[in-house]
Amino acid sequence: MPLALVALALGAFGIGTTEFVIVGLLPEVAGDFGVSIPSAGMLVTGYALGVVVGAPLMTAAGARLPRKIMLAALMVVFIAGNLLCALAGDYNLLMIGRLVAALTHGAFFGIGSVVAAGLVAPEKKAGAIALMFTGLTVANVLGVPLGTFLGQHFGWRSTFWAVTAFGIVGLLGILALVPHQPRDPDAGLRRELAVFRSPQVWLALLTTTLGFAGVFASFTYIAPMMTGVAGFSEGAVTWLLVLFGAGLCVGNMVGGRLADRSLMRSLCLILAALATVLVVFVFTAHAALPAALTLAAFGAIGFATVPPLQMRVMQKAEGAPALASAANIAAFNLGNALGAWLGGTAISHGLGYTAPNWIGALLAAAGLLVALLSVLLDRRSARRPTPARPTAPTAPAAPTHAGV
Repeated sequence: MPLALVALALGAFGIGTTEFVIVGLLPEVAGDFGVSIPSAGMLVTGYALGVVVGAPLMTAAGARLPRKIMLAALMVVFIAGNLLCALAGDYNLLMIGRLVAALTHGAFFGIGSVVAAGLVAPEKKAGAIALMFTGLTVANVLGVPLGTFLGQHFGWRSTFWAVTAFGIVGLLGILALVPHQPRDPDAGLRRELAVFRSPQVWLALLTTTLGFAGVFASFTYIAPMMTGVAGFSEGAVTWLLVLFGAGLCVGNMVGGRLADRSLMRSLCLILAALATVLVVFVFTAHAALPAALTLAAFGAIGFATVPPLQMRVMQKAEGAPALASAANIAAFNLGNALGAWLGGTAISHGLGYTAPNWIGALLAAAGLLVALLSVLLDRRSARRPTPARPTAPTAPAAPTHAGV
């Protein structure tokens, strides 16, 4: 395992922690600045929008930079954003700090995926991407609970100071361990944008959006589902989220291994499994033990989609994958927002806390249909005969049926 992958995972851990840790600190932030909890919750929404906007913009801005330099520059911006959060004297400055940090998220994971894939043999690319994303999954299991504990006992600013320090560690790791990869002389924004002419790239992005919308339609409302339906106490939610996070870690690595063996077959099977486990969750959510077991399985299957989804868009953007890869990170976050909105709409219409599972299952099934359409287009393209190149005339030859 190249040590450079560890450096990328460290950066992913810091970014994943700062994205989600604010959820556990909303009461402290709201009380400090004298705003409502819903207003403090906009710090989550603002970060998500920053990811969607920043992913293509930051990647495009660094299209001609060597990837190692670009990754290091993104970590510098990330450090600056979290430092501003730690020092923020009012709510608006905290929001600005969150937005600055968010601008780096999509570009880091997008460019980092390309770098990770380039560090290993072709048959191990998805596994390398999964290893980098392990930093994100570990952030959910360890970083977010520890950051929440730190903020609740020493003030919410201490959490952002800790994340700033971890960003510095990630920056030093990238500078020390990530090798310089030769810059393609033809690299540039025009070439990166050209891959979006391919319908397959858009189908890959749509699969990501729908597939991960299925995950977040349910996950966003896990707490009220587990307390209001399964019968868990509010204090048990933290441990249930740790259980879910453990499933994420396992699923991420398994998804990478499966994608290296057979990318699209694995992706289609995982999406089918995701739709199935969400349907099962509708019924198991009514009892504590089955609900907990299904939650762990849901976490594993849900995050098993990440390596193949990321690998698919890179495969279809071969030759200029950085911008498309970053756009796929934006698609993940767009799916998060879409799923949360649809799940919340179902609850607000009186359909109950298990209704988001049905919504998630339908979204995952829609993602599966898009993936199958993409496979069909692959097969048609493979069957299409390649036009023969004209050659200079030679001596007359007898007619032949070769190639018919």
